[in-house]
Amino acid sequence: MSLQSVRDFFAEKAPDITVIESPISSATVPLAAEAYGVEPGRIAKTLSLRIGERVILIVAAGTSRMDNKKVKTQFGGKPKMLGLEEVADITGHEVGGVCPFGLKAPLPIYCDMSLKAFDIVVPAAGSTHSAVRIAPDRLAELVGAEWVDVCEHRP
Repeated sequence: MSLQSVRDFFAEKAPDITVIESPISSATVPLAAEAYGVEPGRIAKTLSLRIGERVILIVAAGTSRMDNKKVKTQFGGKPKMLGLEEVADITGHEVGGVCPFGLKAPLPIYCDMSLKAFDIVVPAAGSTHSAVRIAPDRLAELVGAEWVDVCEHRP
């Protein structure tokens, strides 16, 4: 279902972007880098967080690491990763395929500045075997994301 919701999202909002599928799993940053032939930093991972009563998504470069202090300062509370079942229930995407496209219901989406190091990034596309290639600014524009600096940037 979620791969289809992502396909539908791009068909409506960006028909020039094609969902690519891999025969091997891309459920983790190292697997996705291998599956799509890119360096791990180009994998745009989507973090599903609860901060107080709010659920937000943060899209960040694959090699970056969330900085809890920066998140707390930016969003006014301590971040907690969503559990496996919660992620699927809230986003409509399974863990390993979570992305900001084709969500079950609208959520606040933020893009971390770590993505700006790349001309093209590769976020998941709703399943553990799918992704898209997209410029970071276009990704943010398509999903209405706000740019934030909440990660430690690592090479």
